[in-house]
Amino acid sequence: MRGHVRQRGQTWAAVVDVGRDESGKRKQRWYSGFRTKREAEKKLREVLTSLDEAAYIPPSRETVGHFLDRWLEATAGTIAETTHDSYTFYVQRHLVPAIGPVELAKLTPGHLQHLYSVKLRSGRLDGKGGLSPRSVRHLHVTLHTALAAAARWQVVSRNVADLVDAPKIIARDMSTFSEHGIREFLEAVDGTEWYVPFYLALFTGMRRSELLALRWSDVDLDRGHAAVKRTVHRLRNGSIVFRGPKSAKGRRTIALPPSTVVLLREHQEKQRARRVFLQSPSLSESDLVFSRMDGSPIPPDSLSQAWRRLTRQHGFGGIRLHDARHTHASLLLKAGTHPKVVQERLGHSTIGITLDLYSHVVPGLQEAAALAFDAQLGQTDLHKGDQPGRIAFANRLHET
Repeated sequence: MRGHVRQRGQTWAAVVDVGRDESGKRKQRWYSGFRTKREAEKKLREVLTSLDEAAYIPPSRETVGHFLDRWLEATAGTIAETTHDSYTFYVQRHLVPAIGPVELAKLTPGHLQHLYSVKLRSGRLDGKGGLSPRSVRHLHVTLHTALAAAARWQVVSRNVADLVDAPKIIARDMSTFSEHGIREFLEAVDGTEWYVPFYLALFTGMRRSELLALRWSDVDLDRGHAAVKRTVHRLRNGSIVFRGPKSAKGRRTIALPPSTVVLLREHQEKQRARRVFLQSPSLSESDLVFSRMDGSPIPPDSLSQAWRRLTRQHGFGGIRLHDARHTHASLLLKAGTHPKVVQERLGHSTIGITLDLYSHVVPGLQEAAALAFDAQLGQTDLHKGDQPGRIAFANRLHET
């Protein structure tokens, strides 16, 4: 007999023969606590099926917290430093305090669903409310990735995160500058140290991490091009790291507007003069286009904080730094630029992303499509209310 069910007091248990130990003694596993005999028999069938498929994994007493620590240690150096930094934060600050003591083999979808609900209500580390759906989704991705590794390493038989839905992210409305708003904002910040990077963000659509990683060797002012080859990030320990773009499309060359070329030439001359004044090494091609006084990288958060402070100060509160990118794309599309060109400038992996994000900000696209369809069928006379033309068109449709 490979297994049987047995009543123990008020509950039932499934007893499974899982082989013999090194001394030849028979080994059994007990699965207890079932309210009915039927439930115990169902569990018995599941375990026997796993044995038949050579997929049986003996239960482990290892806790979720212990495994997550092992997983972080194993993945260090095998994934992007920024990704590992994010995983470490969610594991140490959110997952281990909440579900760390739970035995990994006993982790259920219910544990995860409860965790996400609690985090949405009161998950902020400062105690001021819940995490955003986006943050809880990052939490879910972290745990799902870890449990997928546990399944591959045969620590657990399945990834319970597969059975849980992460919170849906509700896209926030885009807040963008108008043509007049761009001019007004740039006039307001002219003379500040942030004028040139803000100008480039609006006139190229580059991400903040791309702008702050740009070197003079990446910029060809004679041809008016800037090559996006890397991004800059600050880890939670304060260190700055550079890495390549996430996708192949992210590595791209952007044509610079003439006004931007003029501005960068002036900015470069000011950097050189500052180096002479500070008696620092001469400006080289490997130097950053935007940097601190000593030439070190500007942390991405510093650029965002400056943007937030200055937009609020000058009456543009609610427009984020990332919305400079949205502004660039929206105005290009309104001007009739082909979406494929916009996709290439922004570095989207597919044109579908570009169209999904921005088609609604271009007024008249639906109307233009309807008029173009009429024109293609030669029905332009119908636009003027030509009744005979309408009748003739209806007749042709009927004949076909």
